[in-house]
Amino acid sequence: MSSENSPQSPEQSRKPRVAVVFGGRSSEHAISVVTAGAVLRSIDRTKYEVLPIGITTDGRWALTADEPDRMAIAERRLPNVEQLADSAEGGVVLSVDPANREVVYAEPGSVPKALGEVDVVFPMLHGPYGEDGTLQGLLELSGVPYVGSGVLASAVGQDKEYMKRVFISFGLPVGPYEVIRPREWQNDPAAARKKIIDFAGDHGWPLFIKPARGGSSMGITKVDDLSGLDEAIEEAQRHDPKILVESLLRGREIECGVLEFEDGPRASVPAEIPPVTSHGFYDFEAKYIDSASGIVPAPLTDEQTAEVQRLAVAAFDAASCEGLVRADFFLQDNGEFVINEINTMPGFTPISMYPRMWQESGVSYPELVDRLIQAALRRPTGLR
Repeated sequence: MSSENSPQSPEQSRKPRVAVVFGGRSSEHAISVVTAGAVLRSIDRTKYEVLPIGITTDGRWALTADEPDRMAIAERRLPNVEQLADSAEGGVVLSVDPANREVVYAEPGSVPKALGEVDVVFPMLHGPYGEDGTLQGLLELSGVPYVGSGVLASAVGQDKEYMKRVFISFGLPVGPYEVIRPREWQNDPAAARKKIIDFAGDHGWPLFIKPARGGSSMGITKVDDLSGLDEAIEEAQRHDPKILVESLLRGREIECGVLEFEDGPRASVPAEIPPVTSHGFYDFEAKYIDSASGIVPAPLTDEQTAEVQRLAVAAFDAASCEGLVRADFFLQDNGEFVINEINTMPGFTPISMYPRMWQESGVSYPELVDRLIQAALRRPTGLR
């Protein structure tokens, strides 16, 4: 009997099962929920089975309702996993045995319930404990394929200090910066403060004080003079004890998406983030609450577009990224590009810049989701 006519086993005939994991312990919890809602709404249910798993703010893995409409920002209120969880006590457990991809759901006093195997994880988490390599390490131990970068690239992409060090080592242009480590501020705040003042003397005010390992512009303060410095450091340290200090780069904010295709990474058309005068800079409120919008495609020359696309792919390769990246740049007044950072799991709602850039490049939102899942399924687990 030919293979064409051979009956398929249940294992062969079932659709790949995608666990969409979202929420998490970081300050970007709500944005992760919003992003996951958009992905859940767009996954092709005729092609994939879907298992939504939310991680609460205290780290519990919860089975959640598959209701994307409840995962959006409504009347300026941010969603959270606790509102979506099927139980206040039940938890989802992922096996760390690579030979067993079974997911189990357990509640106190009840017999654990098997939820079936997972073929791929779509980790829609932003910030620490999700985007920084920690979750990726767990998935590597479990032997489960997942969307996005691996442990090293995720860690590098989360830590802005080491990200810049990697870029410099690969010859990519970065702007001036200074780092204040936790012990520096704890042991000798006066010396740490002088370090920042000296940096301002070299590069001028204003400065941007930001958490070294954070995202969505949370914890960032634009400081115009010395009087606001301590308060800015305190705000940044609410998100991360390590502080990054950056000078103001005068120019245009340009972003570019990178997506992994079968033949390697490709860059999207770039976008521009125009000045947000009502907020001082492109902060959390401007991005997510007031929905300040970028210009896609960015009004650049052909030469500028080619250069920023080249740099975006170079940054993707320098950090050993996989799947997707959004690379953020400044086009300085002297015409040179400077890379500010990469995001290994960028904002991913349909109105976010990364999907919008790919939409303009000919890849629709549902196709983008599908390509990322397929890239993860193709990729071998383990060292690569």
